[in-house]
Amino acid sequence: MRHHRIAAIPADGIGPEVIEAGAAILEALGKRMGDHSCDLTFFDWGSAYYRKHGVMMPPDGLEQLKSFDAIFFGAVGAPDVPDHITLWGLRLPICQGFDQYANVRPTRILPGITSPLRNVEAGDLDWVIVRENSEGEYSGHGGRAHRGMPEEVATEVAIFTRVGVTRIMRYAFRLAQSRPRKLLTVVTKSNAQRHGMVMWDEIAAEVSKEFPDVTWDKMLVDAMTVRMTLKPESLDTIVATNLHADILSDLAGALAGSLGVAPTANIDPERRFPSMFEPIHGSAFDITGKGIANPVATFWTAAQMLDHLGESQASRVLMDAVDRVCQAGIMTPDVGGRARTREVTEAVVKAIEGSNLL
Repeated sequence: MRHHRIAAIPADGIGPEVIEAGAAILEALGKRMGDHSCDLTFFDWGSAYYRKHGVMMPPDGLEQLKSFDAIFFGAVGAPDVPDHITLWGLRLPICQGFDQYANVRPTRILPGITSPLRNVEAGDLDWVIVRENSEGEYSGHGGRAHRGMPEEVATEVAIFTRVGVTRIMRYAFRLAQSRPRKLLTVVTKSNAQRHGMVMWDEIAAEVSKEFPDVTWDKMLVDAMTVRMTLKPESLDTIVATNLHADILSDLAGALAGSLGVAPTANIDPERRFPSMFEPIHGSAFDITGKGIANPVATFWTAAQMLDHLGESQASRVLMDAVDRVCQAGIMTPDVGGRARTREVTEAVVKAIEGSNLL
């Protein structure tokens, strides 16, 4: 038996609901596969913790997480706590503190889910977006001066380093190389941002020479939104900056039917620290506690985590179960269904229990 120690941080909003569903799936998979277990340790960090202690997590939070094999994260954000406090108090310190520089966001139209795009069905849209996750527009550099005065100034400095750009570009090319189409699109804005983005383009060209079997092209980020909606079949693997990929991956999730099915992995490719896996959808205050949160993004995220942990067969069993449940129409309201979170979870558990293990 292989035992994987997982730090579970449900945090805010629908986070506890979907992480509870994810925990049930991981337990069912462990029993069905019979060769591994995911042992979850729960941490109560988040906005509720902030209201009690004035911080989103304890000062030694990263030290507590270091010994785990992976982190299973719910969502962060609350109506009564400013977003910059929740994000910079919990999620970003983990991503940056553990140098999880590759944010990987796969997107495809799952069986039974209707895309808002015309004449696009399951199989027609199958992308993976690689987001630089350690610097760029979210580096945290900048400041404010003369607060409240007419001459108040705020600066937000985007940081692009050769090391940072090279390693994410190499990661994206390597991922594209591993996929059947061996196709990569590099997203930039070098016509207007003539320093960092021009370096981004130059490094892409340099790294491409290491991967002669990968076909690549580049797009300006504004034109990319058009290509994603009008020619989705022309795309496969995509790499972009912290900000650009953040926006494009939300668009990708919407085009696939809902952010409720969109997963993400924050990866430290060198495995010096635990990587973190989370659904994209956020805390979703409007449906918190209603029992209708879509758990599919969390299940897909769990599949990414299993892949990272070396449990590739379990990952395939899980995604096959998700596909079959969606195909059967057992879905939450955000994708046109009537099922509740619990019902979708129970259906996926049953599909796992009845799996022929592929």
